[in-house]
Amino acid sequence: MTENTNPELNNELSPLVPPPQSMSATAQLIKHARTELGRVISGQDALIEEVLMAVLCQGHALLEGVPGIAKTLTVKALGKLLGLGFQRVQATPDLMPADILGTSILKPGADTFTFHAGPVFTDLLLVDEINRMPPRTQAALLECMEERQVTSDSVRRPLPAWFTVFATQNPVDFEGTYPLPEAQLDRFLMKIRVGYPSESDERTILERHHAGSGAGLLEDAHIEPLSQEMLAAARAEVHAIRIEPELYNYILALARRTREWPTLLLGASPRAAISIMLVAQAAAAFDGRDYLVPDDVKRVLPPVLRHRVMLKPEAELEGFDSDRVLNDVIASVPVPRQ
Repeated sequence: MTENTNPELNNELSPLVPPPQSMSATAQLIKHARTELGRVISGQDALIEEVLMAVLCQGHALLEGVPGIAKTLTVKALGKLLGLGFQRVQATPDLMPADILGTSILKPGADTFTFHAGPVFTDLLLVDEINRMPPRTQAALLECMEERQVTSDSVRRPLPAWFTVFATQNPVDFEGTYPLPEAQLDRFLMKIRVGYPSESDERTILERHHAGSGAGLLEDAHIEPLSQEMLAAARAEVHAIRIEPELYNYILALARRTREWPTLLLGASPRAAISIMLVAQAAAAFDGRDYLVPDDVKRVLPPVLRHRVMLKPEAELEGFDSDRVLNDVIASVPVPRQ
């Protein structure tokens, strides 16, 4: 099943503009996002920031949480906010690779085939309940997520420059699911855990649904899209964040420490270290700084690594989880002097 809310399949990325001296574009983006998304999403400030970080870092995000806490709604609202092409795929056990990539169809009255693009040819792709996809269809996403292209009939077809995958999964329902392999998980820049809203936020949700049309809440909000210039400028500011040599060493020390940690069976890969650096740059930009500090690295380590490390079975039996172990790793590595 696919849902297409934008017929434009080939939106081009605006060229990166030279970053200004201040972090003004990022600050405007965050303020606008909180205001506009706040019309639909109550609370969940951390979720809003982290999905924006994923887009600005050109990375993919896995959203994990129980049903009914606005995972899908957040991504749909983000598509409207960014003014980018958006499509949704509802994962089912019988979903085939051609259902998401597209297929070649014989033209009527001719002896040639025409490629009909699948929903993956968009800017923001929402894969709902990704762990319900069979392994063959999950594997079809690997090339898309890593190389941002689709190879079909020996022809390489590039995906849009803003192409980003947001996938959701339910952490408590395992019947009829296919766990994501490590190679697939490693393609996600971040794993974002979505929790329950606070009592006041949940009351606001009730009031909005009572006053509005319920299912039409997103349409009723009339979210004002960001300009493409602001989006490109914010991405340029993130990429221009200054990193001192000591912080390269700090990031490497954290990543390498996970590989020798006693309760971990699998530690962080070199790709994971790169991801820590990229998301930490976004965290610095979101704080209005054009330079990285150790706190930025500490802040992003759990969402960047929690799906990339693997606990030993005995550690799980003792009640450890990835976030607890990663916090212990952070505490064990000396912070560089500034």
